Amino acid sequence: MNDAKLTIYHNPGCSKSRETLEILTNKGRAPEIVEYLTEPPTREILEEIITLLNIPPSELVRTGEQAYKDAGFNLYSMSDGDIIDALCTYPSLIQRPIVVSGNKAIIGRPPSRVLDII
Repeated sequence: MNDAKLTIYHNPGCSKSRETLEILTNKGRAPEIVEYLTEPPTREILEEIITLLNIPPSELVRTGEQAYKDAGFNLYSMSDGDIIDALCTYPSLIQRPIVVSGNKAIIGRPPSRVLDII
């Protein structure tokens, strides 16, 4: 079992996020829970998460969210820095849930993916 500090960036209103948290607790893990809609990650934390996920910032964006449409964002015309700024300003656009364990991170879609890092 991996004993690294475990953090879940959690949205309790999201079924996938709840399922991921349930998998963690059923496996005897007690992650730090960050409700990112009320406690948005800083730019520095988002940059670290993106690095751990090994994805471009654009892959962290939920383009189907109303906030994305309302703001008129277009990922193809935005720099990585602009995308990170948008995620800091509109945390509802962040893919969820994100689980960080040591120097690894995953997006819990599907929730069973969390098993890969615990």
